[in-house]
Amino acid sequence: MPFALLLALVPIFSGTLTTYLYDRDASLAARVCAGACTGMAALGLIGFVLASFFGLTPLVLVVACALTALPLLLLRKPECRTAIRSDFGETIRYVRDAILRPNSTSTVTVVFFALIIVLLWFVYVRAIFERPDGIFTGVDNNLGDLPLHVGIVTGFVYGENFPPQHPEFAGTRLTYPFMVDFVTALFVRAGTSMEGAMFWQNITLGVSLVGLVHRWAWKLTRDRVAALLTPVLLLFSGGFGWWRLVEQAREKEGGLLGLLGELPHDYTITPDSVYRWGNSISTLFVPQRGFLFGLPLAIIIWTLWWQATDEDKGEKGEPVKTESPRVKNKRTAKKQQQRHGARYQRNPEPDSDSQIRQSISPLSTFPFSLSPSMLMMIAAGIVAGLLPLIHAHTFVVMMGMGGCLALLFPKRWRGWAAYFAVALLLALPQVYWVTRESATRPEHFFEWMYGWDRGEQHPVMFWLKNAGLFIPLLIAAILWRGQRPVVPKRLLLFFAPFVLCFIVPNLLRLSPWIWDNVKLLFYWYVASVPLVALLLSRLWRGRGWALRVVTLVLIILLTLAGGLDVWRIVSRASSPQVFDRDGIELAELIKRETPPRSRILHAPIYNHPAFLSGRRSLMGYDGHLWTHGIEYKYREADIKRIYAANESQETIAALLKSYGIEYIVVGPHERDILQVNEQFFERYPKVGEVGAYRLYKTTPQ
Repeated sequence: MPFALLLALVPIFSGTLTTYLYDRDASLAARVCAGACTGMAALGLIGFVLASFFGLTPLVLVVACALTALPLLLLRKPECRTAIRSDFGETIRYVRDAILRPNSTSTVTVVFFALIIVLLWFVYVRAIFERPDGIFTGVDNNLGDLPLHVGIVTGFVYGENFPPQHPEFAGTRLTYPFMVDFVTALFVRAGTSMEGAMFWQNITLGVSLVGLVHRWAWKLTRDRVAALLTPVLLLFSGGFGWWRLVEQAREKEGGLLGLLGELPHDYTITPDSVYRWGNSISTLFVPQRGFLFGLPLAIIIWTLWWQATDEDKGEKGEPVKTESPRVKNKRTAKKQQQRHGARYQRNPEPDSDSQIRQSISPLSTFPFSLSPSMLMMIAAGIVAGLLPLIHAHTFVVMMGMGGCLALLFPKRWRGWAAYFAVALLLALPQVYWVTRESATRPEHFFEWMYGWDRGEQHPVMFWLKNAGLFIPLLIAAILWRGQRPVVPKRLLLFFAPFVLCFIVPNLLRLSPWIWDNVKLLFYWYVASVPLVALLLSRLWRGRGWALRVVTLVLIILLTLAGGLDVWRIVSRASSPQVFDRDGIELAELIKRETPPRSRILHAPIYNHPAFLSGRRSLMGYDGHLWTHGIEYKYREADIKRIYAANESQETIAALLKSYGIEYIVVGPHERDILQVNEQFFERYPKVGEVGAYRLYKTTPQ
């Protein structure tokens, strides 16, 4: 356990220190958020390369940790130590002043992030948890995804799954981006439980995402209200699904309060396909673990793009000389004191990315000949180059949007060239490795399909129901021009390419399951949120209390459906079981009695306990295989033939041999969905029995 803690802290510290090489003006909080994500990505990639050659051994963990810790050598430089001490001191003073001498800015910011941490804690503690009777999840949308991620993790930890095969289709290369699960496997191998490893990894990435989005929105808008609203709109995304709560409350005994205590379903995504957009937390940030890893890295890249292409910089990317934040704060405080009295002397309003004053970065003292903007683009390229094994959709978006922005900001062509060169240098070997000998069928992925997952609904009505007032407000923000436009010209230019992330998924099916287009659609939403937040901020600052009331109503309507889904998680309204206790004990039996690389036959379902063992399953859930573009029909038919055993023993034995099956499970799942000739399997040696589960070895007696 102590080594697991070290393995978690080293990437955070190393990644944080690395930010001093390329980001001049980030606060310590922003550096930690960026460092946690990039450090974790570096640990995963280094560890995977080592484990591919030597296995996931304790020595590999130590070496991976040591290599990830190399940026700690920056502490040898006095300038770096000085900057860190200054940033740390400024952060402590800011938080202390927010508590002891509060003003509106500091207090709201500190309370906001404290509430976000508490919220994400209550959410992710429900992602996976164990009770005496089994393993559960508190997020309905996680019911199918969780066993897949567990199977990938256990394959690395207990199954020596290098090079990784698909956990639900033995013999097939794993092309599903697995790096988030490999990092979890590192922590489990270091001594953490599966539940603990997933929780701490999820909450680290979740809190980092919020911090990075907040800083990015501040950089784009320079509006404190918009910067705080952006993560709120992001986390509580939803549409008009809350209207169903009103209808249900009329019929529920106890009314609205009684219904809130036991919400029957989600309100942003429903089985009848009327609502498909989903809430970001309940449909993406909990079940789609790769997306939770990829999105904060994308925000880091976007922030670096924005800073590197800043028009306020000189032709070579050198910053224009301005007053340092410390000097500017002192002058501002003096003017405020003269104008309004001594009460402003204690709390001059800070001028920084996330309302925390920062010291000047030691970048200028390092022996680099590259301009700051070039360093930012190179750093963005490195982060993008880590993405293929983390989240492929995010990598595609970073390449596509980068290409569009390079055309829109041609004066920075050297920076864009550096970005693409570095990103492709790191990414192409990963892309080649993961696609080589892939069982994924590309022809299953692309087809003209108008209106995304709308079913029979009109596309305009569909998006109005699913996104609510978000799209009308986005259009209003863009069209509001005049002397003081809501969206400045440069921000509008930066946003423009992301409209493609909305248009293309509404015209093309980009994966076998049309809903998966959301992995591109959501990047349009993320890029749009700061613009809507700017509009709401403008309305909030308008004259009269009526306008503020309207603004509050708009915020409530934008976040109510998503808030209901999040409340349903936090209030523990749903706790579906994933694995029962006998299944967990069966997995322990399999781990004890079978070699790590064994191939097992069991019922093709999403939550078979064999996934807890890390062994290779001949076939798992057909829904997962279909969405991954894998042809499984022939194997599925042969599994039914084997369990039915209506043919000769020689025929069944030949089938078992052709698939390399070494062990067979006969249990409740097999009996429920398959025709099982149990008398036939009794001729095979029984390895063990747990409750209604039996494990047979395919060597005949």
